[in-house]
Amino acid sequence: MQPLVSIITVVFNSEELLEKTILSVINQNYPNIEYIIIDGGSTDKTLDIISKYDKSISRWISEKDNGLYDAMNKGLAIANGEYVWFINSGDKIYSEHTLSDIFKSVDIKADVIYGETEIIDKSDNSLGMRRHSAPKVLGWKNLSKGMLVCHQSIIVRKKIAGEYNLSYRHSADFDWLIKVLKNSETIHNSNLILSKFLEGGQTKKNLIAGLKERFRIMKIHYGFASTVLNHVFLATRLMFYYIRHRKLN
Repeated sequence: MQPLVSIITVVFNSEELLEKTILSVINQNYPNIEYIIIDGGSTDKTLDIISKYDKSISRWISEKDNGLYDAMNKGLAIANGEYVWFINSGDKIYSEHTLSDIFKSVDIKADVIYGETEIIDKSDNSLGMRRHSAPKVLGWKNLSKGMLVCHQSIIVRKKIAGEYNLSYRHSADFDWLIKVLKNSETIHNSNLILSKFLEGGQTKKNLIAGLKERFRIMKIHYGFASTVLNHVFLATRLMFYYIRHRKLN
C-alpha cells in the first residue's frame, strides 16, 4: 500500500499566493494524501481561500502563533502520515504526478526522500534551478557546506521528524534537517524535481540574522574550527556566483 503523506502548508496573510499552493497539492494524482493547513490568524482573504477548498483539506487551523516554526510544529503535532512534507504558501509541488513518481521507485523503508528545486517568482515564472544542486548522496555531514537541499524538496518519515527549535527564528529548518539526517538510516535521492520554491524565503528576507543563526547551528553540530573554514569557502563561492549570475539563489 502506498504510504500516507501529510502535506503541511503554513500561511499568514497570503491571499495572493495560497490558492496556487493549494491547487498544487489537491491536484496530485497520488491517492493517499492528508492535507493540513496552519494559518496564523490571517486578516486578509486567506481564510476565504481555505474555506473555498475545505472539502479537499483534511484539517486546518487558524490561530495566532509565535512565528513560522511554531506553526510548523503545530502541523507536525497533528499530522497522521507516515511521511511529512512542508509546502508553504507561495511554494508548489513540481507537477501533479510528483508524489506518484516518487513512490513508483522509492524504497518505502527510506527515512528521507529528497530531490531538486526550481525557483519561481510570484507570477509563476521560472527563474531556473536552485543554485545548490542536491548532492547525489546526502548525509548530515554534507550540510557543513550549507543548506544543500531546499526544505520544500525533502520528505521525511514522521517518526524521525522532531520539533523545530524555536530559539532559532530564521534558520530552524537548517538545524531541523541536520537532526533529521542524523536520525535517518536510509536516505533516498529521488532524482526528481520535487518543488517550486518562491524566491525570497524567510532567511533571504532576514539575511544577516539568518546567517548568524546558521553559524551558531553549524558550530554546535560541526565544531568551531570546521565552521569557520567552511564559511570562508562558502563566502568565496557565493561571491563568485553572484558576480557571474547577479543573484543569490
